[in-house]
Amino acid sequence: MGDSLERLGSEEALGPESSIMKEELSMDIDPPFKESLATTEDWRKALDMVVPAVVVLRTNACRAFDTEAAGASYATGFVVDKRRGIILTNRHVVKPGPVVAEAMFVNREEIPIYPIYRDPVHDFGFFRYDPAAIQFLSYEEIPLAPEDACVGLEIRVVGNDSGEKVSILAGTLARLDRDAPHYKKDGYNDFNTFYMQAASGTKGGSSGSPVINWQGKAVALNAGSKSSSASAFFLPLERVVRALEFLQEGLDLTTNKWEAVTIHRGTLQVTFLHKGYDETRRLGLLSATEQLVRNSSPPSETGMLVVDSVVPGGPAHNHLEPGDVLVRMNGEVITQFLKMETLLDDSVGQKVELQIERGGTPMTVELLVQDLHSITPDRFLEVSGAVIHPLSYQQARNFRFHCGLVYVAETGYMLFRAGVPRHAIIKKFAGEDISTLEELISALSKLSRSARVPLEYISYNDRHRKKSVLVTIDRHEWYAPPQIYKRDDSSGLWTVKLALPPESPLLFSGIHPGKQDLSNHSVSSCATEVSAMDLRPQQVSQESMDGVTSTEISCDNVTVGLNNQDDSDAGTKKRRVEENLSAVGDVIIGRSLNGHREERFDDSGAVEDQGAAPVANNASVAERAIEPTLVMFEVHVPSLCMLDGVHSQHFFGTGAIVYHSHNMGLVAVDKNTVAVSVSDIMLSFAAFPIEIPGEVVFLHPVHNFALVAYDPSALGTAAASAVRAAELLPDPALRRGDSVYLVGLSRSLQATSRKSVVTNPSAAVNIGSADCPRYRATNMEVIELDTDFGSTFSGVLTDERGRVQALWGSFSTQLKYGCSSSEDHQFVRGIPIYTISQVLGKIISGADGPPRLINGLQRPMPRLRILEVELYPTLLSKARSFGLNDTWIQALVKKDPMRRQVLRVKGCFAGSKAENLLEQGDMVLAINKEPVTCFRDIEHACQSLDRSNDSDGRLNLTIFRQGQEIELLVGTDVRDGNGTSRAISWCGCIVQDPHPAVRALGFLPDEGHGVYVARWCHGSPVHRYGLYALQWIVEVNGKPTPSLDAFVDVTKTIEHGEFVRVRTVHLNGKPRVLTLKQDLHYWPSWELRFDLETAMWRRKTIKALDSGVL
Repeated sequence: MGDSLERLGSEEALGPESSIMKEELSMDIDPPFKESLATTEDWRKALDMVVPAVVVLRTNACRAFDTEAAGASYATGFVVDKRRGIILTNRHVVKPGPVVAEAMFVNREEIPIYPIYRDPVHDFGFFRYDPAAIQFLSYEEIPLAPEDACVGLEIRVVGNDSGEKVSILAGTLARLDRDAPHYKKDGYNDFNTFYMQAASGTKGGSSGSPVINWQGKAVALNAGSKSSSASAFFLPLERVVRALEFLQEGLDLTTNKWEAVTIHRGTLQVTFLHKGYDETRRLGLLSATEQLVRNSSPPSETGMLVVDSVVPGGPAHNHLEPGDVLVRMNGEVITQFLKMETLLDDSVGQKVELQIERGGTPMTVELLVQDLHSITPDRFLEVSGAVIHPLSYQQARNFRFHCGLVYVAETGYMLFRAGVPRHAIIKKFAGEDISTLEELISALSKLSRSARVPLEYISYNDRHRKKSVLVTIDRHEWYAPPQIYKRDDSSGLWTVKLALPPESPLLFSGIHPGKQDLSNHSVSSCATEVSAMDLRPQQVSQESMDGVTSTEISCDNVTVGLNNQDDSDAGTKKRRVEENLSAVGDVIIGRSLNGHREERFDDSGAVEDQGAAPVANNASVAERAIEPTLVMFEVHVPSLCMLDGVHSQHFFGTGAIVYHSHNMGLVAVDKNTVAVSVSDIMLSFAAFPIEIPGEVVFLHPVHNFALVAYDPSALGTAAASAVRAAELLPDPALRRGDSVYLVGLSRSLQATSRKSVVTNPSAAVNIGSADCPRYRATNMEVIELDTDFGSTFSGVLTDERGRVQALWGSFSTQLKYGCSSSEDHQFVRGIPIYTISQVLGKIISGADGPPRLINGLQRPMPRLRILEVELYPTLLSKARSFGLNDTWIQALVKKDPMRRQVLRVKGCFAGSKAENLLEQGDMVLAINKEPVTCFRDIEHACQSLDRSNDSDGRLNLTIFRQGQEIELLVGTDVRDGNGTSRAISWCGCIVQDPHPAVRALGFLPDEGHGVYVARWCHGSPVHRYGLYALQWIVEVNGKPTPSLDAFVDVTKTIEHGEFVRVRTVHLNGKPRVLTLKQDLHYWPSWELRFDLETAMWRRKTIKALDSGVL
């Protein structure tokens, strides 16, 4: 028989389901059942009393913390003190971290509730509410009666089961001494207690439900269930009653003011299990000891407590061992968890004497009882989306680490970029040993933006080896400054303040153009030196799409990019040096693109060429010529800023240097590697072992390429002499049968090439829209070869002399299976260099577009005139069947004897000047009376409008529609290459202008289309109330929001805690109205905008409870 599955299945998450662990269950013989004498009428009366006191809890875990991830969920609770307003539920519902919650009573009255206690070990916690807020319901508190629990007791579980408002499930208590269920190896688990078991069949949402008897008393608390059967697990209430008595002293009934109270909880940091006498004998228990224990215990006692695990560094470390059998504590025979815990709770700060037997040898140890709350974290550091706090007792027990170590609960962006996984323990940062959170904050306060420093960590699944990575401090203001959150049990909130002192360099906003970057630090750990080569992490974690750092789109979240290759493939392309930093000394810190570099090489003497990449003896002429121009890209996108539908956070790819001078370098690369401007780019050069940052300066709105700038002065003299720009050969265009050389970079950053033959020089790209719209190549002709290196290899196509004729780039697409299943896919094709050469020429010669800062100099960037219509080719033989006459067919064949095609309209971009003029299926025959056969003809016609002085920006199109030839004047649109440059966060959703991939679908709401929801964050108000991505916000509180500016004006008048009415329109055109509650404490409104003058992304707070802090 296979293993059974157990889960915290009684809490229903609104996001992905929690993972579960397997556990083998034993078969036990229980005492005879007690006969139930309750009648149906008795149960009806009991339920009439109980149901009004049971509430549905809707909770938002605003940040990942300790054992819990950020998210929204619903569960159950019940009133245990009506006068004081106290609700009992589970610990995993109250959450150990920040939580915002509401309780809904049976009459649909909803009130805010606040956490006042969560037990550090056992699965129970309490919320409080204002009793005066309940105006229309008559209810009574449910009394707690742990003493009434017994085997055979008929019970009812009343709660929010499987999302139902009220569900009543029947059962019979079958066991009172079940081991605490084990849910997850890296999450919350209860221990040092018995659980009850019954076949009540509870499911998601019933966490915290009361388990009542026929008298209407709660005899247990529902906690979890087994997914493979109807078994449910209930927590005994003895420790709950004790905690409630303490809490009832915390509210002054005369002033109705709540004060936090201390509930003493003691621990030895030891996990005990209850083992039967048969097993304790096998462990070596002496017969005399067994006789003593049996005589001192009730006849129903069948075993003793045995040590299962000891947390390192705890009071019992090096004193107790697994297998030790507990006999006495302070002279009393202890065989039950309840008696042991009572003694420990009453002895906090004192020593207790334990008499144990180890393999038949009696031993006595004296241990200090530790305050359990002192090893339960109540604060955390939030930096770059990461949540870092002292390691809790729960996780220390799971991972066998010391309590209090610096623990990564959520990686955020900065640590994710370095490859630090969740659950990592930070041991060293910036050359300083780290053992406490305060030491980490101190080390962080000395760093500046763009600083690159080593970090050492260990993880529980590879605990015996330290790993070293290089962490880059965020250069741009993607995230708020580092903040410290601290729990306040009096208010139920977590207070927030800046973590760093005001003089910290990290608080200064970026680097000013033309000024030296003073953020470079040398961090010394030993004698050796490392240049600015990339010290790659051993693996790149793809986790951490939760919480404030972990954002999602409403469709299935895709964690692996189409050009996002793992370590087994291109993830190792850039590893050129040893990854272990244990022997690393002075690390040269990376710098920004716009500041002056820190010298890495000696410029005074002769240039040394030892670092230049050697050329293989058998390399072709083309490979030798092109290798110094190749660049490997590693691109990271902040999870909070995944705009324009970008589908992953991490991309790899190869580009080619197309321009290189003393003050600017430009690299061309496909847009499946550099998809958005909101990204951090590191460039590794094949010509010389060095890595420097790059900055996106141009994203072509139609074609699949981007231009990325780098600072040549950052290369140093030796590298600058080895690096050069490729020679471009835009004309003549490649033809079928031409021989080309495909050259790219291998995993080891070595040039790899092969000779291939062009099989199709003008294959039209036809990529369908993804479920979540993102960039897709349209109106493009690409080059196909007879042989290549597979779908993950990118590079360039050259002639035999190494002149670049095309960029061999990656294209993103989505394969769909049926109606609801899809899979991301990529393929590679040749992108003719012609368009890249045109854009490059405009940048170099000085375009007439808006200027932007590149390497400290303002440079005008080109604008492009585009006919925003998606076209596709149709063979003339097919066109004839649609009624196209012979005259036009002969004219088109004469114009282009090779293609023999006509362009047809697939659709117009919504909001374009061509919209409502051209229709789907129209054949574009000519522009200005000149026949048109390919996409380049359209582009040439648009460019001719720019060269004409008397142009009104319209094209004279001859089209064929439904058997008729029609003349139309169709407007064109002018677009820049900046991409999306503004985003706003409100209530946890990220909104932006609709990007081209959305407009390409052909629909924009008539009510307004300037506020498009691109992403949403776990644990936010929009997660709780269902305002997901792929829709427009067209009204807020009845006020139209046609643009981002109008949206800001409306939302900044809304106060904290107010309910907001939002009207939305989905991509499919379906309107919807929903309400949500604004939370400015954990989710302030802010704006992220790209500043062309400083080439920096700036973050500005729009509205917060304390704008000086946030």
